[in-house]
Amino acid sequence: MKAKFIYVFLTCLMIGGQLGLSAQNPVNKDKKKRHTPEQVMEHQTNQMVKMLMLDDATTAKFIPVYQNYLKELRECRMMNRAKQRAEGTGVKPEPKPLLTDAEVEQQIKGRFAQSRRILDVREKYYNEFRKILSPKQIMKIYQTEQNNADKLKKEFDRRKKQTVAQGKQKRPVRPVQKS
Repeated sequence: MKAKFIYVFLTCLMIGGQLGLSAQNPVNKDKKKRHTPEQVMEHQTNQMVKMLMLDDATTAKFIPVYQNYLKELRECRMMNRAKQRAEGTGVKPEPKPLLTDAEVEQQIKGRFAQSRRILDVREKYYNEFRKILSPKQIMKIYQTEQNNADKLKKEFDRRKKQTVAQGKQKRPVRPVQKS
């Protein structure tokens, strides 16, 4: 009886150990597929069509216009990142060097230019959307985009805090006892 108990215990221990090892396997990270920009664009387009509750004829007109809009917005947003990669600094430079006043001014002007391009794209496509949609529907598009951006920022901040917290051992807080 004791021998059977030991065999069962060892078997459970081995299975539990294997599950724990596979959970820590870095290969599992590769299984999480990242969506391509085209897949993200397709998802956003489908979300917008459902949210606006468009009929088939309007959907057929809306999808290509909205996808072009998303593509142009993405190109505007990637503008500064492409410059950083060309300079070899990348998005996350290892040590953060102190920037000169000229470099800071150049970055600020680059952001202004990027903002202007984004505004130009939004104005251009407002006129395109206006041919297909009502102003209320267009406003709904902009509000949904803002909500999605807010959700993305919150998730990014949450993950950033989570990775910082993983590096530090947190001790449980003991309640203060009153005498």
